[in-house]
Formats: sequence, C-alpha cells, structure tokens
Amino acid sequence: MEEIIVLNIPVKFGDIEEVIHPVILMDAKEMILVDCGYIGFMPKVEGAIQAQGLDCSQLTKILITHHDHDHMGALADFKQKYPQIQVVASSIEAPFIAGETKSMRLEQAEALQNAALTEEQKAFGEAFCNILRSVKPVAVDITVHDGQIMDWCGGCEIISTPGHTPGHITLYLKKHRTIITGDAAVLENNELVIANPQFTLDMESATQSLAELQSFEADKYICYHGGIKSN
Repeated sequence: MEEIIVLNIPVKFGDIEEVIHPVILMDAKEMILVDCGYIGFMPKVEGAIQAQGLDCSQLTKILITHHDHDHMGALADFKQKYPQIQVVASSIEAPFIAGETKSMRLEQAEALQNAALTEEQKAFGEAFCNILRSVKPVAVDITVHDGQIMDWCGGCEIISTPGHTPGHITLYLKKHRTIITGDAAVLENNELVIANPQFTLDMESATQSLAELQSFEADKYICYHGGIKSN
C-alpha cells in the first residue's frame, strides 16, 4: 500500500505562529520522512507520526530538501535515536548538511549583521545566527540528482529546484500527481509563491524553479509552509 501522509506541526516563536508540513512517504518497503523540523522538534514530529498510527522505529530514510535549520534542525536527534535511518539529499546540499561547508544561510545572516541596523535588529540577527550555528551536522548517506527516479510510492522523481538554496530539491510523485515542494514554493492565499524572497539566495533561479514546478502534471502541491494546494 502506498501513502503520502502530510504532517501538521504547530510552530510558535514569540508572536510568530505557523504550521510546518513534513511528509511521510509509505510503501511496502519504505517509510520516508521528508524534512524534519527545527532544532528540538523531534518529539513534535514523532508525536505527529504516532498520531497517524505509525511507528517511528520503522523509518527507513529522511530526505532533506535543503540545509535550512527549519528543515534539518532535528535531523541529528533522529539519526541518534533511530540509527537505521539513511539521510538523503542532493550532492550540492550534502556538504552543508554534513557540516563540511559553512551554511550559506549563516553566511547570509552574518553578512546582514554588517548592515545599518538598530540595536534591536542586531540583537535579533545575532540570536538568529546563534540558532544557525547550533544546528548539528549529519553525514548524508545517499545523494540524489535531478531527474533521478526513486522507487518510492510507485515512483518518485527528484527535481532540482535551485534558488532558495543552490542544491534545493523537490519531489514529483507522478503516479499520485503530487509534488512535495520543500521551499521551492510556499502557499499563500491559495497561490504558489517564492518562499521568503528576502532570504532567497538566487531570485532568478527561484523564479525559474517555481515556473518549472507549475509545468508538471500535478493535482496536489504539498508545501512545507502553507500546506496543500489542490488543482
């Protein structure tokens, strides 16, 4: 039996509230978690998985769409508790996830600290930098590339969707006419848009990636931020 299960994980930081949407891909051989939340979020994600009647010890893989802290923050905790899990990512993102190369998001945040900021903005920026510095690296077990077809849930195509980060990947499950966007698209007012343009590392590539995603034969887009858009 093949299932695509969207998780709903509430997030609250100060006055900011949202819901993030990691995804479980299930078939006869695999139980794959796509992205895993912020630092310290493993119990929340475990609870959401268990609420679906699933056993986290059956997880076989965690796929990380890109190395931002809200997508891989809990990865080290999952790997420590469930060592059988294989970590999957693009070859471009793998060095960032493994800590072999400095996070591009951290470099961006540190550079912004040199701008003309108020004391309050500087304090917020430094706190954000410290969060990014505290993300624990994890080695990537399996690297994937654009156009590669994985035998998950009846066939899962890896789509290279650079822009938000250079090695960002998205998943296309053709049989289910479903795309898991990561941060290549977010859902706002029932429209797919570019995630956080102010933090997007390459807007031209991000725009092209968003257009490419919308060209696929898909009835459902699962956005990590925003939820599900059904056509």
